[in-house]
Amino acid sequence: MSDTPLIAQNAPYPVEVSAGKTYFWCACGRSAKQPFCDGSHKVTDITPIKYTAEADRKVFFCGCKQSSKKPLCDGTHKTL
Repeated sequence: MSDTPLIAQNAPYPVEVSAGKTYFWCACGRSAKQPFCDGSHKVTDITPIKYTAEADRKVFFCGCKQSSKKPLCDGTHKTL
């Protein structure tokens, strides 16, 4: 099994989230439903990260899967 995530895209995914709603961010980079999990991680040792929105707002989910603030973007994609 692999523990190295694939880069889904070299930019964040802007998403309007709803307060109190839970999202499962794809950490492996293999999901066809980026930035969210579709179960593709099952061929890896990587598991999705649970994110519960605190407010209705736009957030930027990491697309490169390298952020130190997973599941949110921290700008790491700019250095890859």
